[in-house]
Parts: sequence; C-alpha cells; structure tokens
Amino acid sequence: MIELPIYLIGYMGAGKTTVGRLLADKLGWTFVDLDEAFHEIHGFTTADYIRRFGMAEFRQKEKYVVEDLAELPYERVIYATGGGYPCWEDNMECLHELGTSIYLRWQPIHLAKRLMLTDLSERPVLQGHTEEELLAFITPHLAARETFYAKADYIVDAPVEETVTEYDDEHMAQILYDLIQEKRQKHI
Repeated sequence: MIELPIYLIGYMGAGKTTVGRLLADKLGWTFVDLDEAFHEIHGFTTADYIRRFGMAEFRQKEKYVVEDLAELPYERVIYATGGGYPCWEDNMECLHELGTSIYLRWQPIHLAKRLMLTDLSERPVLQGHTEEELLAFITPHLAARETFYAKADYIVDAPVEETVTEYDDEHMAQILYDLIQEKRQKHI
C-alpha cells in the first residue's frame, strides 16, 4: 500500500527532482524539493551550507526540515530528498513513519552520464571531475549507500539504455505513476 506522502530517494543525478515534478503534475499533487525547502528555511543552498558549516551540521538541519514539513497538513505530496539523506542516522526509519519511500535506482555508469549534464558546481564533492572520475567516485559511494536505499518501500529500476536522454525522467515518472495508481486501486 502507498502511504502518503511519497519520498523519492536515490543517488545524486537519479532524477528525484525532475521525476518528482513530473509525477506530481501527473497526479495533480504538490511537489517539494527538500534541498529547495532547506534553502528557503535556512537561507543557504545545501552546497553553501555544507561549505560553511560542515556535513554533520547540514545533516542535522536537513533532518529538521523533513520533520518540520511533515507537520504541515498536506497529504498528497511528492518529496525529493537529498541523495545522502537516507544514509544518516535513522532517516530511513523516519521516512517509513512519515509515508512511502521510493528508491530511483540507476547503474553507476548512467548516473555519471546524467551528472555530466548538470552543473557540478552545485555538487561540491563532484566539482571538476571528468565522466571517468565521476564513475570511479560513484561506484563505491553508491555501493556504500545501497544498504540504506534498499530499505525503501519500493525500488524502481531506471531504464537501461546505452544513451541518457531527457525522456528517461519522463519514463521514470510514468513508471511511478503506474505503480501509485496500481497500489491505490488495490486499496479502494
């Protein structure tokens, strides 16, 4: 069963924000990017906050943002979490209590290609890397996070195409839409 709200989790570049927006539009729900909410609440982008105060302080504040937003009286919400959020303290357990978590799972090679299409200056740990360097970084990093991500209520594997296109996010949004509709129909 899908408990609302829905939290999209996954590695950097998995499309949590883009897929989340597309999915919310399809469902007629609200979309919240937790990194954007963090910026609105604390006045710093996540990258700037990490540079200024460090990762541990950021993770604590990030957790507060998720918990504070959960107190709002909205049910039909798709949240895009930060890539590292599920891997800190008891955050996956927190997501299970708050709603449904869905892991957008990509292979490291595809994440590297997708990330190369973004502004890496917004991702301090990836700044200045080539695609090959990104792949070398992502592979063990993703493997270490996999045990956390795998605790999601649902795991959705990304399409495995040779090339990365903007249609991948639309495809993922449709897969999630179908999953949500199927689970909701079973409980009506």
